[in-house]
Amino acid sequence: MKFSDIIGQEAIKKRLIQTVREQRIPHAQLLCGPAGVGKLQLAIAYAQYISCTNRTETDSCGQCPSCIKYAKLQHPDLHFVFPIVKPGDSKSVVCDDFGADFRKIILEKKYFSENEWYGFIGADSKSGTIYANESSEILRKLSLKTYESEYKVMIIWLPEKMNPVCANKLLKILEEPPEKTVFLLVSNQPENLLATILSRTQRINVPRIEQNEIADALCAHNASLTRQAAMNLAHIANGSYLNALRLEENDDENRLNFERFVQLMRWAWLVGNKRDYAALMNLRKWSEDMAASGVGRERQKYFLQYAQRLVRENFIYNVHQPELNYMTSDEEQFSQKFAAFINERNVEDLMNELETAEKQIEQNTNAKMIFFDISLKIIMLLKR
Repeated sequence: MKFSDIIGQEAIKKRLIQTVREQRIPHAQLLCGPAGVGKLQLAIAYAQYISCTNRTETDSCGQCPSCIKYAKLQHPDLHFVFPIVKPGDSKSVVCDDFGADFRKIILEKKYFSENEWYGFIGADSKSGTIYANESSEILRKLSLKTYESEYKVMIIWLPEKMNPVCANKLLKILEEPPEKTVFLLVSNQPENLLATILSRTQRINVPRIEQNEIADALCAHNASLTRQAAMNLAHIANGSYLNALRLEENDDENRLNFERFVQLMRWAWLVGNKRDYAALMNLRKWSEDMAASGVGRERQKYFLQYAQRLVRENFIYNVHQPELNYMTSDEEQFSQKFAAFINERNVEDLMNELETAEKQIEQNTNAKMIFFDISLKIIMLLKR
């Protein structure tokens, strides 16, 4: 993967390239930021640039033997560590057991989420882990001499998923790194890493992608998409190309989420303002439906992200500046009456509660309990 294959992030690309050209490559770097902004892709392109034998001032050549192997993610000096889900009948499993799948999803999708990865390996209802025995594999690989390149590169995707035993062993390697070894940690939640690991890595904050860059990528992905539609999607995506793709590809899901949002808010208002017992029962049934196995964790998270966006859009709607709003015609029609209930007294708490619920879903907490709890909290918040 070349830097030119990555959407935006020109400042980060220049920073990474400069470390190679000035021959001052840090032994451990932490690329962190929101999902869908290209962190893993930057790490791979950086590794390819380090190993390229005919690099230019702006990118790897893409044609030397090293680049050809990187194009297939099969370079012998490139190693991946990533969260996996242990099969029920397996006592010992390591990342290499899923290595072919991991390379395949990168080559096929390029940009993908953690939960898309779990779905790709048939474990979309579970959360992955980097298990303790992976540390032995890391030590074994790094004890070997390089095969072809000057550097060995170890890319650890989502290091916050490491088992505590594995995290502590990684810390020891970072304290005394093998010669000519580069660690690239790619994290969505660096706050969940050991403080001692954070202190031993050079942190690179990867920002959200610019709207026009996301729009360009969407138009290249779908030639039938108009520029205005692409810009609207890019605005709603909030700097994440993954979110933009999801909005574009899941139009039916967006309409379903709109219906779910309307039901939630209408029934919550009826319970809080009319003490409507039937509406309370409807909320309970709504929570059970949202927690059903057919919905799945990824779609549950997507609904909560959608709800956060619509709460934010309704708050902005009160400013009466149409150019600041990005809603469908159905969403705008609903907001004409609903926006009055989203104000400075409750908008921040509504957003925080929905964001917390999203994190709890991510942590595999009981979904039925999460959705009924958020329903009860919304009842009270809409009364403010």
